[in-house]
Formats: sequence, C-alpha cells, structure tokens
Amino acid sequence: MAATVMQGVHGRRRPGQGDAFWQFRPYTPGDAAARVDWRQSAKSDRLYVRETEWEAAQTVAVWCQGGPGMDWRSHRDLPAKRVRAELLLLALAALLFRGGERVRLFGLPRAFTGRGALNALAQTLPRQAETADDGRIPRHARAVLFSDFLAPLDQTRDRVAALASRSIRGHLVQVLDPAEETLPFTGRIRFEGPGSAEHALVPRVEGVRALYEERLARHRDGLQALAAASGWSFATHRTDQPPEAALLALHRRLAPG
Repeated sequence: MAATVMQGVHGRRRPGQGDAFWQFRPYTPGDAAARVDWRQSAKSDRLYVRETEWEAAQTVAVWCQGGPGMDWRSHRDLPAKRVRAELLLLALAALLFRGGERVRLFGLPRAFTGRGALNALAQTLPRQAETADDGRIPRHARAVLFSDFLAPLDQTRDRVAALASRSIRGHLVQVLDPAEETLPFTGRIRFEGPGSAEHALVPRVEGVRALYEERLARHRDGLQALAAASGWSFATHRTDQPPEAALLALHRRLAPG
C-alpha cells in the first residue's frame, strides 16, 4: 500500500540539521548518553537531553486508539476499525521513513528512524500509550491520531489542546465502520456497548435513523471545529473504502508549510 502511494510522492526532509538547541527535556531510558547536556543537568538533580529544531521538525508522533470499540465490525468481510487504523498508521510510517523522518509512538521514549525501522515499530505498537498523552513529544513536532473519536467532544478537545499548547500541530483521522454512519438496520434491534453491560433496545430502528444521522453530523462538525481551533486538520475514513486514498491525503497534509 505504501509502495503504491509512494509513486510520485516526495519525502518531506528539510535541508540542514541546525545547531540551535532551543529545548531541554528530562532524560528517559533509551536516550543515548551522548545526547545528555551535562551543563544543563548540573543545575539540578536530573539529567536533561537537548533537542534541536531540526529533530522536532523531522519527528511525527503517531497514536492509534485501542479498546473493544475499535475491534468492532458490522460484517465479516470488513476489517475491524483497529485493523484499518493500524494499517494506515504503519503505511504512513513506511512513507515517512522513506522520506528521512523520525516516527515515534505516544508513550515510548525513543523515535524510530530508517527504512529498517518499520518492523520494530510494528512490534512495539501494542506498547503505545492508552491515551494520546506524552509530555516527551518534542515541541513543534507533528502528530497523527487514529481513532473513531466517538467519545465526548470534551475529551478529544482536551487532548488536542494539550498538544497544541506545546506547538505540536497534528491531524485527527476518524476511522468508522460504514454501519456507524448509515445505521442500516431495520426492525427491533438491541444495541450493546462493546466491552460493557450497557444496552439499548430500539423497537423500530427506522424511526431513529434521521436523528442518529443528525447527531453524528453534529459530532463530526464539533471534531472539525476543535481541530481547526488548534490549527489541526480532521478527516474521516470508512473501513469499506480503499485505504490508499486516505493515506495519500494524510501524507500530503504532512507536507512542509
């Protein structure tokens, strides 16, 4: 999939590595000792690592939501939402590695880089943070979050605002099953919350379809608005659609400028 999209796509590498060390962050296991700034560390009882503007500009932090809701699919011929989201994440990482980028997962101390890093990233994916929180992501980096984003808007707004406050620009990719958009069911249906005992018995689904679509549209408009308010972008992808188009659009959004 990445190879298909790679045709005609150029890497995002920016020229020069820069020498202005504008940020120090606490040392974490996995950082090379050579990166420790001993002068800054001597001012306190902690070790600090220096990061350059070039390193931040070349870093893309990625995150994929877990949980039972992402494992749902409406038909056996469709991939689960998590499967499609992880496919997009790894294919994007493959493109970024080809362009000389550094890719890191939320919650892990080091970034992956180089064309041989994709397998290591895939094996480490299950150890990512449960939520898109990570104070070690360098300022001015980019972030891409994959989720169904069906949680209350306040939760997503808080996550995005926290990242944006550190000058991290990013992109929200909402991955949905087609049934979550169209509610194609008919008759008397019992809906159960994935991984919970919550349920709702709807006597006639056709009678609530218009209201459901209206609320979903309002929720999506809210996601679009909160992303724009922080200088982020928002896109939706359905699991019954070709993933290549979503990957190409996402890669273009990550282009410099």
